[in-house]
Amino acid sequence: MTAPTTPRATARLQFHKDFPIDAAVPLVPYFARLGISHLYASPLLKARPGSTHGYDIVDPDRINPELGGEEALERLVAALRAHDMGLILDIVPNHMGVGGADNGWWLDVLEWGPKSPYAKFFDIDWNPPDPALNDRMLAPFLGAPYGTVLESGDLALHFEPESGKIYAEYFEHRFPLAPRSYAELLSATDEPQLAGLAQVFRALAVEGEPEAIRAAAGLALDMLRHHAETPEGRAQIDAVIAAYDPKDEAGRARLHALLEAQNYRLAWWRAATDEINWRRFFDVTSLGGLQQERPQVFEATHRLILKLYADGMIDGVRVDHVDGMADPRGYCRKLRRRLEALTPRRPAAAPKGHPLLLIEKILAPHEKLRLDWMVDGTTGYNFMDEVSGVLHDPAGGEPLAATWYAMTGRSADFGEEAREARRQILRYNLASELNTTTVALRRIAMRDLATRDFTLTGIRRALTEVLVHFPAYRSYLGLAGRSEADRRLLDWAIAGARRTIRETDRPLLDLLDSWLGGDPPRALPHGQRRERQRAAIRFQQLSAPVAAKSVEDTSFYRYGRLISRNEVGSEPSHFAETPAAFHSDCRDRARFFPNEMLATATHDTKRGEDTRARLAVISEMPEEWAATLTRWTRLNAVLRKEVDGEPAPDATDEIMLYQSLIGAWPLDLDPADDEGLEALVKRLAAWQEKALREGKRRSEWAVPNEPYEAACRDFLTAMLGKDRPSRLREEVAALVGRLAPAGASNSLAQTLIRCTSPGIPDLYQGTEFWDFSLVDPDNRRPVDFPAREAALEAGEAPAALLPHWKDGRVKAATIARALSLRARRPELFAKGEYIPVEAEGERAAHVLAFARRHGDAASLTVVTRLPARLLGEDGLPLVPAEAWGDTALRLPPALAGLPWRDALGEEAVPAREALPLRELLAALPVALLESAPI
Repeated sequence: MTAPTTPRATARLQFHKDFPIDAAVPLVPYFARLGISHLYASPLLKARPGSTHGYDIVDPDRINPELGGEEALERLVAALRAHDMGLILDIVPNHMGVGGADNGWWLDVLEWGPKSPYAKFFDIDWNPPDPALNDRMLAPFLGAPYGTVLESGDLALHFEPESGKIYAEYFEHRFPLAPRSYAELLSATDEPQLAGLAQVFRALAVEGEPEAIRAAAGLALDMLRHHAETPEGRAQIDAVIAAYDPKDEAGRARLHALLEAQNYRLAWWRAATDEINWRRFFDVTSLGGLQQERPQVFEATHRLILKLYADGMIDGVRVDHVDGMADPRGYCRKLRRRLEALTPRRPAAAPKGHPLLLIEKILAPHEKLRLDWMVDGTTGYNFMDEVSGVLHDPAGGEPLAATWYAMTGRSADFGEEAREARRQILRYNLASELNTTTVALRRIAMRDLATRDFTLTGIRRALTEVLVHFPAYRSYLGLAGRSEADRRLLDWAIAGARRTIRETDRPLLDLLDSWLGGDPPRALPHGQRRERQRAAIRFQQLSAPVAAKSVEDTSFYRYGRLISRNEVGSEPSHFAETPAAFHSDCRDRARFFPNEMLATATHDTKRGEDTRARLAVISEMPEEWAATLTRWTRLNAVLRKEVDGEPAPDATDEIMLYQSLIGAWPLDLDPADDEGLEALVKRLAAWQEKALREGKRRSEWAVPNEPYEAACRDFLTAMLGKDRPSRLREEVAALVGRLAPAGASNSLAQTLIRCTSPGIPDLYQGTEFWDFSLVDPDNRRPVDFPAREAALEAGEAPAALLPHWKDGRVKAATIARALSLRARRPELFAKGEYIPVEAEGERAAHVLAFARRHGDAASLTVVTRLPARLLGEDGLPLVPAEAWGDTALRLPPALAGLPWRDALGEEAVPAREALPLRELLAALPVALLESAPI
């Protein structure tokens, strides 16, 4: 046998130096028994040393040696093939790790500037508005203002004997000197050999073929390296460097003059916000954007990836942050064609069918993935939103919003919160990127006498309002112009901008509409067409980070109606999903993207899948939650301090802290367990610091408000103190005790839906058991795999484990049984029709059911929904049989005559037209039936 062509189910593993590739090899048999067909690996290419995530790749031609290198990858693949499994690789085409001293391409650009063969690999504007950066790039990697750093002596020259190069070093950062600079360095000595070398380097300033100049520079550096091999020669070079010692005034002046002559301008890291002239990943200056639209960049960054696929080492890819690229559609189509062209070359042991191509894409609630991108689908954030939404009670949305407004004074409308955050992000975090796009549009305005009087400032104001109201991550203007979907997006944004922009700037909105694709590109002269296309690309590459930074990384930490809906891929204003809408989404997926990934937890989620499921129960009890908040805020008022004339924490941060506390509270934590409480407080404190800084209200990453953060941390520690008369920790434990059974029911529902819906279910590492994690790094903690292996080996049925539900084994058993069914009936779940199944009776709103049908095979998934009011007093996540009353599933005619078998427990279920829930859900809050042979 060989691995299945299309994955049945994947398991995501996060590799780093403490969990290298070889650590996964002994886990392969476990994942195979669990029903996983493909491991899904975090990025494996060479990343920055010590990287815990792998998205800061510095060499795309090597498997990360810190993870074990190619030899370790070969051992993993051999183990996978021995168990008929495959491997999906997360790839990072949008950006690379920059700064530091380990990215050869980046260092070459610093050394050679626009003449570097890699100068066009990175998205650098070599002709920005600031003339001081003409043919230079800003290098904002200093920890303090340039003059302060220079005077401190932390920035100094060093010589590398192995290469013969002299460079400036600032902690971990290396700044190479342009070869022409060696002429000045070496001519400042009376040593004849060095003076002679200075003449060689001086000759490099003469114009000529770049390859010839680089070759000459290489020879000159070799001569310098050889000169340094003798003690006398090395002493002479050290003397040269000493003349540039920043610790004395003369040396500092020489060093400054030398650095000012480079292809870069060293600057304080804060300067990046206003002046950076190269594209970053969001506002992360240590990640530089790549121009994948250039063929040479694609080839250089995908050479190893394509080889791994051709050699049968990987079977598909997950593309990180596809919206960061200039042309996501073109990139995806090109990658698809290249992968498929290599399929015939793959070894006999490797699948030869369809290579899996998934993209990380955030879809707005009204947005659909484009069908012409030639991808298999997204990585599952949209599914995560859908399944979470259908487990929230829509009736709780309004009262929870009213409570939030009443207690915080902040808007109950998430859209208003997000628009405020967008303006802040554009003003402070992405100001340089906004300026770059504005300048591109200003150049268009200057071409026409009718528009040349529109100022740079006015265009910036109008552009800002359009971005503030833009309703999705981005649009996808192409050479053929604007699609209908893109037209609707821009119409939406411009209509919103008209409501908030100054009246004098409104004419600019029509111009922006025209410049960003409203005019057919082919009707324009070639130069203007290219200019408008570049401006549109800049706009599109700006709207995506604006959305991400303002929504996921800001508003999610400001808006706390119910933070289970503040999740990547979700829109908190869309509070809940109806069963009908959920069924519609699943039918669409089965029709258009049957191989899309289904995720409920990832390395990027804001909280664990079971944390969300527990918090969702609050949507069913908004009045009790309001009363709880009122009591706790009064009890803890004495613990608040005053910072800058305001309470610390303020109501916004306090209410979100309470939600995180009850969401993350471990099921086995006794309120009298001081050690356990201390561990929980430590986790919550890490979340709290990140939340305060991401929220950017009273603290932020750039300028942490240490007094406020300290007061919030003290509040957290004190409120759970064991000697407090209020005994809050006991109250929290009691509330969690009421929420947890319903939360566990939600979790099992979410789990079974993921395992049986159209698409490929993905299991994030460790989530076989309950996952009450918080945002990273909490969700990347080490996993106790031996415990999970032991649970699987025991092979107990989920119903037998329900009385012990708190240990998480019931969830693991449900996953194992569901994935076993997928393995037995692969065609059913890969190609099966999706059929909604309706309930009738007094509790019909509390069940969600659907069937899959392919040929003679069928399955039926049934889950409890909104269970809080129906649970009994026994503390189990199970609705008592009598509570279902007359509620039953009415099977459609195609399924009514089928005999069934319980796939979670193996009991037979007779054929009938209606299935009473008091029988179907008597032992578990979920059921999975498979059609039995007739």
